[in-house]
Amino acid sequence: MSLSPLRLRLLVASLLTVAFLGALDHTIVATSLATVAGELGALEQMSWVVVGYTLAGTALFPVLGKLGDLVGPRLVFLTSVAVFLVASLACGFAQDMTQLVIARVAQGMSSAGVQLMSQTIVAYVTTPRQRPRYMSIIGAAFPIAILVGPVLGGVITDYWGWPWVFWINLPFGLAALVLAAFAVPHVETGAPRRFDYGGAVTFTVALVALVLGVTWIGHPGSALAAIVAFAVAGIGLAAFFAIEMRAREPIVPLGFFADRTVAAGVALSAIIGIGLFSVTAYLPTYFQMAYRTSATVSGLVPIATVFGMLVANLGTGWLASRTGRYRGYTIFGTTLASSGLLVMALLPVGTPLWVPMIVMFAVGIGTGAFMSLVIAVVQGAVPRNETGTITATTNLVRQMGSTLGTAVIGGVIGAGVAAQLPASLDASSLTPTLVHGSAPAVQAEVAQIYGDVFVPVFAALAITYAIGIVAAILLPPGRLSDEPAPSATESVTEPAAA
Repeated sequence: MSLSPLRLRLLVASLLTVAFLGALDHTIVATSLATVAGELGALEQMSWVVVGYTLAGTALFPVLGKLGDLVGPRLVFLTSVAVFLVASLACGFAQDMTQLVIARVAQGMSSAGVQLMSQTIVAYVTTPRQRPRYMSIIGAAFPIAILVGPVLGGVITDYWGWPWVFWINLPFGLAALVLAAFAVPHVETGAPRRFDYGGAVTFTVALVALVLGVTWIGHPGSALAAIVAFAVAGIGLAAFFAIEMRAREPIVPLGFFADRTVAAGVALSAIIGIGLFSVTAYLPTYFQMAYRTSATVSGLVPIATVFGMLVANLGTGWLASRTGRYRGYTIFGTTLASSGLLVMALLPVGTPLWVPMIVMFAVGIGTGAFMSLVIAVVQGAVPRNETGTITATTNLVRQMGSTLGTAVIGGVIGAGVAAQLPASLDASSLTPTLVHGSAPAVQAEVAQIYGDVFVPVFAALAITYAIGIVAAILLPPGRLSDEPAPSATESVTEPAAA
């Protein structure tokens, strides 16, 4: 559908606002988490505020994507925004940790709907040639949220109180909801289609069990629970694939992966989750221990990484829309990121901090070069009435790659440090403050241990991106079309408000 320039700008402003609020909730809460848990008297349950949010959103990705194809993305989007605002209100009024976690689960579910439908709506109202530019604008919400979220969360908690970390969503979200009610078009999806209830249930059970297993495996005393969770996940996934092979309307159409564009694009999306999102959380610890920096200074490297990601995401989106070419950016991006991570593996401990900052900025540039672009390319490879489904699948593999990669890297770091620490230091109570207050010889020894432990981590991530180079080369070359490709079974109409 062709929208007027003003209508399209209003639409993008609305989608960007709610996408940013959804992304911000991943980062803004982290700074206030200790305060929230302390005031609610449930420090031991603190992690569930984050896990509940992430798990709920990840599990519902394919379900929400399919619903967008069946009932139209407008209804799913507006409902998701409304639920997100109600859940944000409930989070601030929570009287105990149970109430907060329940509200956070609702927030996570609705945030996933906002993210997916924002990308799906952009695909419906733009041509394939226009899509990368607008997709990169919506995709900028995530790196911006990473940059401003922790600082904003700290300021709000200190001056307004932690409930406002959630209530800050309300004025902006309400404005975006009103704007979206006018700007987001109706999408008629044609004849009624059957929803894959069996696939939805088995996939949700399997994914929840898998994430719980990954979460529990690293905690002492939770090994049996993790094993049970992995067993349930295995059975659930087996049942899911059996159902999807026979379903008339599968929530994850496995046949799409026979298309090289889809297969390569989804693989590249997974590599972003595994290759960069998984390690970002550990970079501050690495620099505090190996480079003996303060907590504040250690945050400069992740900031440089995310800033590079933001710049490249917007730049390649604009270039791809201008030229119609996309394959070269994926090859360039994976090559640059792989090379940067290899350099990180080879850097000796004690190198001036500006060196790893530049290297990780380059890794961010490489990742941002195809972060949003692959979603736009994959969307163009399937029928328009499957846009929500393929968008959900692409986002799902990225999120799962990040979740599993984070758990594996955390386990490798924990085990490696514990195995090499001298007997005088306890790995379970080792903190940067403790190390920085120790004798210079101890500091040097710990720095070398962290340097040695992170070498195989950076090397493995470089190999991951090297696999991405292969996927990028296998991505079929082509030029994005200037013409929309409407499905024979759907039409796009103006909303009644217009």
